[in-house]
Parts: sequence; structure tokens; C-alpha cells
Amino acid sequence: MEPWELRRAVEAGRATAVELGLQVEDVVVIHNSDRIALRLVPCDVLARVAPSGHLADSEFEVEVAHRLAAIDAPVAELDPRVVPRVHVRDAFAISLWTYYEPVGSEIAPADYADVLMRHHAALRQLDLDAPHFTDRVAVALREVNARERSPELPEPDRELLSGTLSGLTAAISTDKTRDQLLHGEPHPGNLLNTRRGPLFVDLATCCRGPVEFDLAHAPEEAGKHYAGADHSLLHRCRAVNWAMFSAWRWRRHDQMPDRGHWRVEGLNRVRAALDRCGPG
Repeated sequence: MEPWELRRAVEAGRATAVELGLQVEDVVVIHNSDRIALRLVPCDVLARVAPSGHLADSEFEVEVAHRLAAIDAPVAELDPRVVPRVHVRDAFAISLWTYYEPVGSEIAPADYADVLMRHHAALRQLDLDAPHFTDRVAVALREVNARERSPELPEPDRELLSGTLSGLTAAISTDKTRDQLLHGEPHPGNLLNTRRGPLFVDLATCCRGPVEFDLAHAPEEAGKHYAGADHSLLHRCRAVNWAMFSAWRWRRHDQMPDRGHWRVEGLNRVRAALDRCGPG
């Protein structure tokens, strides 16, 4: 968020928590992107604040989290002191979560694969209406194909991303029998190492597709420990995921820090992933 919007979002998160009876003496911005994450102290709440245009996404995330917590899935939980819902204040959607003090040690690949398999097993227990991963790919493809939305994307790279997103997605989605409910973006930034063990966050990306689509977000070494993974399919999913990542970086209004670096790095990762897919 821009500084002026960030100030309003921080105040909306603080005021909402105070109104609900939580003690807030300080606010720490943990993450700032299209939505923000705030640590409220001393009540130790994590407030997720998004523009109200993302209200439906926030409500979906709260529903997913509430249902997964009920079956003991490895996910961060909503704060138990308040009703599990999204609050709207000053054009922002606010949800309140348990704050987990991070543990410094890195999550080993085998442990990463284990927690992702447990998460997938929990997700299979839910009867939840969620979009197919191809819907998200289609949004990224529109950003690539609309030159006015990604005006700085060089034409050869536009063709690379467009061909990867359209061609590989069609190949991946041919076999629907492998589809199940997924996290959507279980990359290392969305897996917290806590005293309770690894816990997934950012559940608004929940979608349907093959488990390899999720596994492609994890460190490559984790894939070797995920029982039953189709590694040929995993390579294709990884190429699609990096193409989606690159599509977001070339959007006119993308605000990711160090965007210039990630524009170049994202395209390099797409090419490397395609090389691993082999001919065709």
C-alpha cells in the first residue's frame, strides 16, 4: 500500500481490535503489499487488513481457516477471543488472527513435504466451493495479453509467458481425476515455523487442482519427499507458477519490493522450469 493508504489501514486495524475489547498499545507492520499484516501488542493479535474491494476474498479466507481449524489442520487460527468474521471499517476489510512467535530454524524438506501432505489430507475432508487453479491462470494471462496493463513487458517475453500459461495449463488440466482442494500458494513465505510446528497462512488462495500445483510452490527438495507426486507434472506446474509470478511483476501497478530484480529473475525461472519439462 502507498504510505497514505497504509496509515489509514493501520488505524482501521487498531481501532477494530480496540472496539472488540482487545488491548492495543502499539502496532507493528509485518507485511505491506496489496494487503497488510499487523502485529497488535500487547494483545498479540495478527490483523490482516485489505481494501474493502477484497472483502469476498477475506471472508473466504476466514471460512476456510475456521473449517480447517475444526479438523486440526496445520493452519494458523483465527483469534479465539473474537467472533470469527471479517470486520469492515473505513473502506478496509479486517480479520483478526492468532499471532505466532516465529521459530528461527529452517523447515527441512522432509518436514515441508509432511506438513503439506497433512494439509492436503485435511483439505480433502472439506466440501467447499473453490475456483479451479485455471481460473487464476486466466487472470494472469489477461495481464500478459493486455499490453496496456503490462506496457513494459518486452514482446518476446510476452510471447514466452502467454505460451507457457496457455499451453502448459491446458496440458496440466486435461486429467481432472487428480484434482482436489489445494492451499493455492504454499510457498515458504506462507508456511510459519512455530512452537506448534509448521503452520500454513494466507488461505484466501485456496483452489482446486492437482497436488503438484501446490507442491510446485514448495522448495524443490520437498518434492522428493512427497509420496506419490508425479514429477513430470510437477515440472510443468512449476513453469506455470513462475509464469504467473512473472505476469504479476509486469503489471503496471505492481508494488512488490525490488520489482525490477524479480521481473528479470521470474523470467529466468520460467525458462529454467521449461528446460526441465523437456521437448514439447
